[in-house]
Amino acid sequence: MHDDDDLDHSHVFDLLNDEEAEDIEGIEKFTLYSVGIDIGSSTTHTIFSRLVLRREGAGLSAKFVVTNRDVLYRSPIMLTPYSSGTAIDTDSVQEFIERSYNEAGFTPDDVDTGAVVITGEALKKENAQPILEYFSEESGRFICASAGPMHEALLAAFGSGAVAISKTHANTVLDVDMGGGTTKISLIRNGEIAQMVAIEVGARLIAYDDDMTITRVEQPARTILGSLGQTVEVGEKLTDEKREIFAAKMTDILFDAISGGEMDSLTESLLLTDSLDIDSLEDVDHVVFSGGVSEYVYDRTNESYGDVGPWFGKLVRERCQQTLRPGMLVMPAEGIRATVIGAGEYTLQASGSTSYISTHDVLPVRGIQVARAFINKEQTAEEMEAALATGVGKYDLAKLPSTMALAMSIAGQPDYWYIRRLAESIVKTVGDEPPEAPVFVVVDVDVAKSLGGIIREELHLDRAVIAIDGIEVGDLDYVDVGKPMGASEVIPVTVKSLVFSIRSQSG
Repeated sequence: MHDDDDLDHSHVFDLLNDEEAEDIEGIEKFTLYSVGIDIGSSTTHTIFSRLVLRREGAGLSAKFVVTNRDVLYRSPIMLTPYSSGTAIDTDSVQEFIERSYNEAGFTPDDVDTGAVVITGEALKKENAQPILEYFSEESGRFICASAGPMHEALLAAFGSGAVAISKTHANTVLDVDMGGGTTKISLIRNGEIAQMVAIEVGARLIAYDDDMTITRVEQPARTILGSLGQTVEVGEKLTDEKREIFAAKMTDILFDAISGGEMDSLTESLLLTDSLDIDSLEDVDHVVFSGGVSEYVYDRTNESYGDVGPWFGKLVRERCQQTLRPGMLVMPAEGIRATVIGAGEYTLQASGSTSYISTHDVLPVRGIQVARAFINKEQTAEEMEAALATGVGKYDLAKLPSTMALAMSIAGQPDYWYIRRLAESIVKTVGDEPPEAPVFVVVDVDVAKSLGGIIREELHLDRAVIAIDGIEVGDLDYVDVGKPMGASEVIPVTVKSLVFSIRSQSG
């Protein structure tokens, strides 16, 4: 720890020593040193930051928010190393991270918190999960996330500053996150992500060595070039002409995807999700590009990583100049590093006597990821179920696992049938897991006792049920839930948020 009070903060009351626990109002600020590690399909990089948090409010509901964040060190961008077509070279990744620590002037003990995220094609490799587990075991202070296309889009939309822009200006922003294997598109309205779309266009669908000999061809590249009457194979030379027409066709496909309305059949075949729900770009106030290729879109680098990124980015930049209205294109706060700066925004909250806990045996728990959904009284049971599925689907999941909390914002005056309808929808949303696997439910109004009781005692869900209320969470938050305390059985909850830069400017 690095503040005057020498406080450890890894858990809600680890922030305090025994004497200070009785006087939480006495803490005004603390400083965290954070590291963000991003292992993507194309590149790997790290970023070290100092975060100053100050207390807002008082007592157990005190909220610590980041008031200052300074980036202390950005590592060089490294091509993600693979030991084979199916495995990440873990030794090289660990050496790179250790070197980053040394160059930043840190040891692992100096870092209070952090996040490691594996995304894109790297996530599909057979040893991606052991890498996450290595960090998780190395330090419980790390938030570890494996991000599929939808989760990655969510991370990018926050990391690029697009969500903050939309929230600040109460308008509609499109975040276009251009990676190695896919491009993720987030439609953001008034600071809330309304839709996420993924399409198979990216910088490393074709990769080559210094001699222009092709070393990697993904199936979407064959599909795209096939539509032009061209073929491409590993081992052959990539000609300038083929590289140009491939990048140009990907640009056509991308703008077809982000422009709404009817789309070409080729574009449709490359979509991994539903198409974007806008009529045209007239429905959008600002467009932000993030991800590795965005460095070329904004003309911030000429460096090549043995793929078509520089040509793809340049053509997208030219198309923006032709297509977008003046002032519509906005610079991201972070481009290639948009995924995550780190983890360090803590909200200390407490859930009271209206919570429902079927067993204390599963508490305390740490690092439970939040899937957020919006519920209102007018929704049918089917609409509620769809809303919950959308919340879970942001993380590329079909059902709620026991490692995730379902967090709901509930609108409308609660009554029995409203809560019963919601309980039925929740039961249909949870995954098929053994009885000892808990179901975590978080709501923002005082209905947890009723909701948990219906789930467990009326609908007979044979699982441990932990329902807590009066807690505010957001997308990409994680929660620690402590054991009930005192006669009133107050449940201490720490909400931990991934930390993103929020600066952005017109460009």
